[in-house]
Amino acid sequence: MITRSIYVGNPAYLKLKDRQMKVVCPETKEEKGSVPVEDLGLLMLDHFQITLSHQLIQKMMLHNVVVISCDRSHLPTGIMLPLYGHTEHSQRVRTQLEVSEPLKKQLWKQTVESKIENQELVLMHLGKYFEPMAEYKKNVKSGDVTNMEGIAAQHYWKYLVNLDFLRDRFGDSPNPFFNFGYSVLRSIVARAVVETGLLPVLGIFHRNKYNPYCLADDLMEPYRPFVDFQVMNWLKENKDSTELTKEFKAYMLRIATIDVSIEGKTRPFLIAVKTTASSLYRCYIGEKRVISYPVVV
Repeated sequence: MITRSIYVGNPAYLKLKDRQMKVVCPETKEEKGSVPVEDLGLLMLDHFQITLSHQLIQKMMLHNVVVISCDRSHLPTGIMLPLYGHTEHSQRVRTQLEVSEPLKKQLWKQTVESKIENQELVLMHLGKYFEPMAEYKKNVKSGDVTNMEGIAAQHYWKYLVNLDFLRDRFGDSPNPFFNFGYSVLRSIVARAVVETGLLPVLGIFHRNKYNPYCLADDLMEPYRPFVDFQVMNWLKENKDSTELTKEFKAYMLRIATIDVSIEGKTRPFLIAVKTTASSLYRCYIGEKRVISYPVVV
């Protein structure tokens, strides 16, 4: 089932009625819209005067809806997920805890290779200088000990935006556009990880003790170029855009339903992310040797 991504940027009261999320104006009590909770995949809250009923929250957690909260700068600052989303949760966590380091290193090698390949394809589709990327991908070692990911990134960002651009989480425009897109992506991947029955905190490469979403940060790497491609297309059509408008946010939330190619088939983005998370677990138990990642087309 294709789920929906909803953005709420005005004062609103969100409640549950007849298994629907009702959006009500707090001043006039007028109903502004509704959507079946079972159709929701992602809900972004971007106003301080938004109120949710606890009954609605419980229903959304039951259906693995990821709720994203934005701060005063209108940037995602937190996500809400169910504690678990799979009937075999405890068994899968035990399996996850027992994964060997050599297997993790091989899985990270595949992840970096897929990321570099998708970066190469983005540059190619945008008519940018992409040729060195194939060599970077070919030189990725187990665990990426030679840091081909970082070397490829230097070339990628230099030619994706412009020669003077510095990719920085707190940098000037267009950095905020990429940051916002990555926050949405991270939430989508974290949702898939929980739904698969794995712990987001136990990564295959990322191990920051302050990071509760290490595994999500691992699996999202090959998906980042999809965000980059969407952002670059937005900037191409909105050349004077320097602010994160509501229109841009709504545009980026639609990434959840774009079609991507994975395992030789065309699938919606959300389904592809779930396929990746599920394939990782199958690698953990020995049913697969390669993680399923999408290809930019």
